[in-house]
Amino acid sequence: MELNSKKKLHALSLAEKIQVLELLDESKMSQSEVARRFQVSQPQISRICKNKEKLLADWCSGTANRERKRKRESKYSGIDEALLCWYHIARAKAWDITGPMLLHKAKELADIMGQDFVPSIGWLVRWKRRNNVGFGARHVLTAPFPSESPTPVLMCQAQPPLSLKDFTPEDVFGCAEVPLLYRAVPGKRVACDQVQVLLCANSRGTEKRRILVGGLQAAPRCFFGVSSEALPATYHTDPGIPWSEWLAQFDRDMGQQGRKVALLLAAQVVEELVGPPGLHHVRLLPLATSSTTLSLPSSVIWAFKAHYRYRLLGKLAAVQANRAGASLVETRTDITVLDALHMAAAAWAKVPPQLILSSFIQEGLAPGKTPPSPDIASEMPPVPSGLSWEEFSRFVDLEGEKIGPGVCKEETGTEDQEGVREDSFEPLPTKADALRALGTLRRWFECNGSSPELFEKFYDCEAEVERLCCL
Repeated sequence: MELNSKKKLHALSLAEKIQVLELLDESKMSQSEVARRFQVSQPQISRICKNKEKLLADWCSGTANRERKRKRESKYSGIDEALLCWYHIARAKAWDITGPMLLHKAKELADIMGQDFVPSIGWLVRWKRRNNVGFGARHVLTAPFPSESPTPVLMCQAQPPLSLKDFTPEDVFGCAEVPLLYRAVPGKRVACDQVQVLLCANSRGTEKRRILVGGLQAAPRCFFGVSSEALPATYHTDPGIPWSEWLAQFDRDMGQQGRKVALLLAAQVVEELVGPPGLHHVRLLPLATSSTTLSLPSSVIWAFKAHYRYRLLGKLAAVQANRAGASLVETRTDITVLDALHMAAAAWAKVPPQLILSSFIQEGLAPGKTPPSPDIASEMPPVPSGLSWEEFSRFVDLEGEKIGPGVCKEETGTEDQEGVREDSFEPLPTKADALRALGTLRRWFECNGSSPELFEKFYDCEAEVERLCCL
């Protein structure tokens, strides 16, 4: 007997570790029995069970080398992730990628992120091993998958691919940046009336994210004294959508819920991100550049805009009725960005979950063989009086038409910013003003034969206002 003989260490590959987990889940074998089958120690099997979630995440990530036995984390994980995303985008564009090109891009990303890092050939070799670059065939998504066919590989994935089937429908989100002429009237619109609205929902329609509106000016007068926390939507003062900040907040929210989700995104948005944020709970799945399908179903976007236009016309009609002789074009200047935030939030809330679910399936953004077929007409607002269905449809799609010249009249008064005094703003309402307004509104309901259902809603509002007045 040799006293100095040692037991040879047998390390399992990622694929073998997944087999271990499957045996433990699907059979009644003990950890000791599984250890004997794989010729390893029982404590090693115990460690595999302890790291189950991490192993499964690596297996489904589409970037792990399944034959690799030990995983060594990179010291520069942010650069790793950013370079991998750029690599997949470049592969989707059929670029001929070389080692020097990857080293140059890694250095460029490190400079953008403010990290003192000089990539070497050895680092590049390890990066390729860590992310399974160069193993197996590469796949590129050229179009979303049809509803009757298997789920395809999305653009930003390596082999083995990560598809939407790796996520539950509740954890697949789509989002899109929607241009909105927030105070347009039929036949009259100007470019300075346009804001950008970010809509995001999961494929079940059970979760709609708070909308974000990109504004046109730094300090609209209508926001004077308004608490941002009380707003029904997030307002961003600069034009466009702050994608990096929004994605980081989305990732934090999902982390607090302990979820891993997929986010369908336009390839152009991913390409324009400067220093992609380190996302741990949100996996970006960009559609191919050649795809004509939006990352949020077009019918969902259309429904949102239809509800917004319907509410806008209703508000304009009410203002017009209170201003004798005024036309809709004249009353449109009374609509503020703050009004637009409230109407946009109300319109987004009106888009029904069933429509979102069926739209994701029908437009190829979620798997499903027999998508539900709701009555689309019943999910849309009624056609406003004075307009035909064709006229209302053109009004909903107004952003797709060429915008003519016009004079902007914003509600900021920025033409003479230095001369604007705080006392020139409308005074903030007091608690007494709020209580008087409740009495006036109730009296108006009483004098105009309102229904009992409307009074029930009013009572809820009245109770909440009274509660706030006692604070």
